[in-house]
Amino acid sequence: MIKVKIVSRQQQRYVQLLTNAQLPQLEITEDPQQATILLADPPLIAPHLAKYPHLQWLQSTYAGIDALIKLEIKQNYQLTNIRGIFGPLITEYILGHILNHQRHFHQYKVQQQQSHWQSHPYQSMVGKTMVIIGTGTIGQHLAKVGTVLGCHIIGVNRSGTAASADFQQTYAITNLNTALTQADYVISILPATTGTDDLFDQDSFSHCKNALFFNVGRGNAVNEQALIMALEQQHITHAFIDVFKTEPLRPDHLFWHHPKITITPHIAAESFPEQVFTIFKDNYFRFQQQQELNYLIDFKRGY
Repeated sequence: MIKVKIVSRQQQRYVQLLTNAQLPQLEITEDPQQATILLADPPLIAPHLAKYPHLQWLQSTYAGIDALIKLEIKQNYQLTNIRGIFGPLITEYILGHILNHQRHFHQYKVQQQQSHWQSHPYQSMVGKTMVIIGTGTIGQHLAKVGTVLGCHIIGVNRSGTAASADFQQTYAITNLNTALTQADYVISILPATTGTDDLFDQDSFSHCKNALFFNVGRGNAVNEQALIMALEQQHITHAFIDVFKTEPLRPDHLFWHHPKITITPHIAAESFPEQVFTIFKDNYFRFQQQQELNYLIDFKRGY
């Protein structure tokens, strides 16, 4: 029998899904010494990997695996993450904030409570330029929807090669500033790697012109003090931040009460167990047949 251990905030749901699926030759264990497979939330399992001497494969329940790629942590196993399910959720998050901001929906709600009738001029998304930094499956889905809404879509990635036909232009990350000068919306969907640390610093923000800024990738990409300066200097009109260098965000952080920053607690795209399990199930059959696993992580690259 192959033994799998589950380490997740959604432990009970994953146990139920695994039990119902009755995957061949797979048995749930609570003993780290017996587990050859882990189905786990990266932040929960990362401090305990040394307890799993026979681990061969870890299926992350998250897209983000930065907690597992630190040099001091065990890496002699196959690590896979979740892809292909977060595009719609991230897109809904971004479009919801853009429309709320541009159409003043929150302001109208306040006016309703005050029985106050007053209209406000607003802008359409049609003709706006959306710069998407990170053109993987999430960025591609956002690009497709943005195109339908009439946006001009610019992608930024390592190679400068268009990831899909929905990107009208694509720049290499080395030409990020050229893309930023054109942006009405700047959306970072980058993974956490040493190459993305403080990518959005004082210099890069200075090339923005009254843009809306979103970080739904990883918190390491944003120099927080530089963002505050960019807001003060009107390079950025408003920032919508879902991920941070340190989570949870400490109570005395400057972001909490900044009038031009909207904070959400890392909820832009939730890992729904049913969707995660579908990916795990397919990978399990690949593992059992010694085939290459889907969404395999390169520890050196960090994604």
